[in-house]
Order: sequence, then structure tokens, then C-alpha cells
Amino acid sequence: MAMDLIIVESPTKAKTLARFLGEGYQIEASMGHVRDLPKSKLGIDIEHEFAPTYVVSAKHKETVAKLEAAAKKTKSVILATDPDREGEAIAWHLAQTLSDNQMKTRRSPDFQRITFHEITESAIKEALAHPGEINMPLVDAQQARRILDRLVGYKLSPLLWRKVRKGMSAGRVQSVAVRLVVEREREIKAFAPQEYWEIMAKFAGFEAKLTKTEIKNKEEADKIIEGLKTAEFRVETVEKREIKKSPYPPFTTSTLQQAASNLFGWSARRTMQIAQNLYEQGLITYHRTDSLNLAAAAVDAVRQFISSQYGQNHLPAAARFFKTKSKVAQEAHEAIRPTQVLGSRDQGLDRDQKRLYELIWNRFVACQMAEAVYEQTGVDIKAGDYLFRANGNKQVFDGWQKLFVRDEGTELPTLTTGQILKLLELVPSQHYTEPPTRYTEASLIKTLEEYGIGRPSTYAPIISTIQDRQYVEKTDKKLLPTTLGDAVTDFLMTNFSNILDYQFTAKMEDELDQIANGEVKWVPVIREFYEPFAKQLEEVGETAARVKVAVETTNEVCPNDGAPLVVRLGRFGKFLACSKFPDCKFTKAFQQKLEMKCPKCGQGDVIIRKTRSKRSFYGCSRYPDCDFASWTKPK
Repeated sequence: MAMDLIIVESPTKAKTLARFLGEGYQIEASMGHVRDLPKSKLGIDIEHEFAPTYVVSAKHKETVAKLEAAAKKTKSVILATDPDREGEAIAWHLAQTLSDNQMKTRRSPDFQRITFHEITESAIKEALAHPGEINMPLVDAQQARRILDRLVGYKLSPLLWRKVRKGMSAGRVQSVAVRLVVEREREIKAFAPQEYWEIMAKFAGFEAKLTKTEIKNKEEADKIIEGLKTAEFRVETVEKREIKKSPYPPFTTSTLQQAASNLFGWSARRTMQIAQNLYEQGLITYHRTDSLNLAAAAVDAVRQFISSQYGQNHLPAAARFFKTKSKVAQEAHEAIRPTQVLGSRDQGLDRDQKRLYELIWNRFVACQMAEAVYEQTGVDIKAGDYLFRANGNKQVFDGWQKLFVRDEGTELPTLTTGQILKLLELVPSQHYTEPPTRYTEASLIKTLEEYGIGRPSTYAPIISTIQDRQYVEKTDKKLLPTTLGDAVTDFLMTNFSNILDYQFTAKMEDELDQIANGEVKWVPVIREFYEPFAKQLEEVGETAARVKVAVETTNEVCPNDGAPLVVRLGRFGKFLACSKFPDCKFTKAFQQKLEMKCPKCGQGDVIIRKTRSKRSFYGCSRYPDCDFASWTKPK
């Protein structure tokens, strides 16, 4: 008897399903999308309802042939791709590719669609017992996004070649992300720091800060300190209150990427690659989600675990559920959580997989634990016309924080109202107001989410693409615009400000969600965008002036003619070139130097280098004579 054919995306996922299902099924991997728009041309018929032309890529022809051979031997093809727009589109493309008109057979197999949000035996068998059909609104939403991005990329990029620099490309959402980075950098450069001073009063066992007094300079600080030398420091009020800290909600895609970036220094792409592997091994639920929903069975299981492992006092009276802030979140999806709370948490994982799994496990278990309780103490101390404030914070019950590093707090000594304190020292300190901080990958993802730009499956590609295109570079985990990013953003903001408008981009995301929900059709959405965009392209092509890309200067000179060397951007990143190019074609490798000597040899400079996978690390400029290397910045 012929076995049913199950098609998933990856060999790892296929292997996990095989472990649960055993014999009776042939499980194959599509290796992602088997069809896409052609690379060599637009592939969209603008005159006929934006009809796309899909082709099987060269690297997938062997896979498709293998799937066709398997499909011819079975009556039923079960499409078990991921439960989101991309997964639905992969399922639809597979069905189109393996249908009878494509394979030229007399009989087309019966296509069934199954979805599951965790790869566990119970979830797979439940899905197989209730197969459905391909969700065409989800396919349409994915197709609409793909067509929108292709229209912008293939129509706008040639214009950038003519007006900015050859080889440039633009992306509908990526260009908005670059704009955020560019504008933040300009805010930082325009920022004028303001001086201010603080005064701390030191007493036995604690210190207090002068409050409700603005001190602009040293002269004002010295005058206040002089007046306080003869003042009596008296405790005016002592206030104590109980503070409860609730646990964080379980992870969504964006919060997982942010946490992994902040804790481990990982890129969004790396986090998603590791999460993908954990999901395909059946260890976590689906990792592309903006929902905080949790399955009732999972909540019941973790509450039983908390009670038995940590005690009834660490278990709240009722289960805790979290409200999803995103207005477009798919509540049918779950937050990211481990599929099993009990059992070994090692799972034979490598170091990074284990770190991410532990992070997800702790966050999920903690979200159902009791609140942490603190005793907060606030003390006001009167000294003449001035008021000082001291704050203390003592943990009295760890609750959910039992899973994390213990927060001891800052405890004050016992003080009473009216008590006279002996001043030990008055310490003035100079400060300056700080400019906005540069974006990290984590904070940029958070901002994109706040604006409603991008969705769980797009955050990592957005962040990766703007760096791959050399519009943004990452230094010390901070994102900075390149001169190219500046030039492209200026050109687009001058000529296509509506395309880079945050609200406009968020509106497009909302319309894609409406397509996914079956509320609107995709062709009118594309037409509404494209018709004015096409007119803009024509006008800008005729009237816009060419943009000059600024050149980053250096203190080095060309050994051939003594002219200054400048930093240029090439296919593989920055390099140094003679400023008299093309008369002089001298080039050499670019090394970003830190203002410090190598801690190992003491002779070379510490420079930022990159691995083959483009991860940055610190090394010695004298390599290979000195092999110093570090992931963290030397002190």
C-alpha cells in the first residue's frame, strides 16, 4: 500500500516528525520555497492585474524532481509547512508544482493541509486527524508583500543607480529602517549637552541625594555646599510600603530577539536560526509570533510543576494570562514556550541552543509564578532650606525571581522621624545631559514594532538586509548609518517621502493583515500603491538631481602620490583608496582602529575584524604575528 507523503520545509523538521509517526508515512523536505519570482526580470504583469510569474530556482530543481517522483506514488500529499504566511505560501507553491498539469500525469494527488504550533506527538497526530485546505487569504497576503517589495526593488533600484551610485538597491520596509538609524544619528550630532550638578550627602551606612534643586554649574554647587556646612540634617519623614513586581510575559518573536541581543549580543538573524532549530527539534513552540496567548494545557502543566518544584507559596491562586498589545496579533498562535516543562533541560543541545532554550524555559515558567515582594523605604532629610532623599529596597519574597539572579536591593539602616544625622561628607558631581542613544538591533526592532512596521517573520531579514547593503554598519553593537545610507535616505526623503513615511508603511502592513484575514482582496491594494508610485518614478527620473555620496576621510596618505586616503564602500565592505581615483588606483584593506593598544603584545592597535559569517570581534592589527582576539571590547 502506498504511503502518504508529508512535505515539510527542512530535513530537521522531517526527522522530528519521523520520530513521532514511524512507518506509514514518507516524509520529505522542500528546503524552503520551491518557487519564486525570477531574478533576471520583474516577473509581474503590471498590465494584467499584477499577475506574478513563478519559476523553480536552479537550486531547487533536484528537490522538485524528488518530490514529483514521490507524489506520483501516493494518493495523498500532506502539506505540513509552518503555520504562517510564508508556510502557507510554500504549501500553495508545492500544490501548484505537484499538481497534474505540472507533472503531466492523468491523476493529481489529493492535497491536504495540516498546521501545528509545536512539533510534538500529540500536536502532529491531532493535526493529521483534522486536515484542512490551504488558507488562500494567507497565501494572498504573502504574495502581495512579495509583489510590493519586488515592484519597489526593481523599479526604484535602477533610479538609484542613475541618481546615487551604481549597484544601489532599495527596499520598501528596509529603507524605512535605514531612515530611523539616519535620523537618530543626526539627532545625536545636533545634540547640545547641558551641564548640571548633583550633590550627595554621606551618612553612616547610606547616602542621600539633594532633590528639588536645579544646579547649573560649579559655582552654584559650591554656594549650596557652603550653606550646608552649618546646617542640621534631620529625618523629616520615613515611609515604608510593600511593592510587588509581576513577572514578564512569555516571549514573542520581537522580545526574544531583543532579549538575546541584550544578554548574548546575538544578531536577530542568529537568534532566529537557533530558535528555528529548537522548533524543528520539537523543543519549543513556533517562534514567529506576536501573540502572548498560551495553551490552557501548557499553563496547567507548568502550574503543577511550579507547585511541586518550588512550593505552593510560589504559585499564584489563579493562572496568569497576558493581553497582547498588538492589534494585529494572531491569537490562534501562541507565545514562544517550551513544549515540555518536565524532563532534561540539556536535551543534547550545543552551547547556543542550550542558552536560548534556557532563556525561553525560564521566561515561560516565571510568567506563571507568584509576584516578587519588596519592602520599599523612602526617607526625606531636611537640611536648612534643602531636602535630601534616600531610597531603600529590600526583597522579602523572591517569587518568580527565584529563577534568576537574586536582587538583594539596597537596604537602609533603621531611621526614625526627627532623628538628627551626623553628616560625614558632601560630594558634588558634574554631569551633562546625554544625547539619544544609538540604535542596537534590539532597540531598532522594538521601535519598528512600536510603529507597527514589520511582522515577526520580517524583523530579522530587515535588520540583516540594511547591513548587507552597507547602508548601516554595526560597531560595538550599535547601528550607525554609512555615508551611503545617508545619501540614499536623503534622496528618498526628497523624492519619495511618502514611501518612507512611518504611518504610510504601518498602513501598508495593516492592509496586508486585512488581506490575510480575508477582509480585502490583494490586487486593489497593490494597484492603490503602484499607480501613484509609477508616476513618481517617471517625474523623479526626469527632474531629480544626482546625489553626491560623501567620502569619509582619514589621516593616512597614498604611498604612490601622497594624496589623502579616503574610505570607500565596495562589494565586501569598506576599503581605503586614493582620493585621486581614477588617476591613482591604489587601494588597501580598511581597519577600524580603537584608541587602545593590544592588551597581549602592547604594540599593535586593537581593531574591529569580522568572521566569515560577518560577526564582529576585536583583534590585533599585527595579526598573524599577534593572535589576540576577543568577542568583548578590551578594557
